Amino acid sequence: MKIYTKTGDKGQTSLVYGQRVDKNHERVEAYGTCDEANSMIGLAISYLRDEKFDKKDKLLQSFQTIQTILFHVGAELATPAGKEVRWKLKEEHVAKLEEELDTLDATLPPLKNFILPGGTKAGAALHCARTIVRRAERSAVSLSRELSPNVLAYLNRLSDYLFVVARYVNVQLKQEEPILKPELS
Repeated sequence: MKIYTKTGDKGQTSLVYGQRVDKNHERVEAYGTCDEANSMIGLAISYLRDEKFDKKDKLLQSFQTIQTILFHVGAELATPAGKEVRWKLKEEHVAKLEEELDTLDATLPPLKNFILPGGTKAGAALHCARTIVRRAERSAVSLSRELSPNVLAYLNRLSDYLFVVARYVNVQLKQEEPILKPELS
C-alpha cells in the first residue's frame, strides 16, 4: 500500500466517516494543530531520552499517554457534528493531568517573575508544544458546541502542564530559567 492517495491533491481531505472538506476547514485546522503539538512533544521526548534526572521515566510514560490522548482528541475534532465519536475524552483524563501537574509544580521554586520560553533544548521544545496546544485550543473553541466539554478542558490543562514540565526539566537539568526583564535595553 502506498502512503499517498492523491485524493487531497485538489485541496480537500476526508473527515471521520468520509465527509470531504477543504483542507482549511475549521476541523482540519483544529486536529492538524493537535498533530503539530503531538509532534513537538515527540521532539521534546527525543531530547530527553539521553538525559538523566529524577522522575524522567515517569515523565516519558506520561508523555506517551498524552500523545495517545492527543491523537484521540484529534479524532474527535475530525468527527463531523451529529456523528458518533468512537473514543471520547473523559473527566478522568483531565483530572489525571491536573494531578500530575500539581505534583510536579509542588517541586518547583515559586515563580516571582515572568519567564521567557527556553532553557534546555527539551525545555524550549516543551514551551513550543505549549504554545501549539494553546493554538489547538483556540481552533477547537469554534467547534465547542459539537465537542465533549472535556476536549477544551484537556487542551487548556495540557498547555499548563507543558509549561510546568518545561520548568521542571530545566530545573532538573540545572538550566536557569530566562527571566523577563521589565525594561527594554
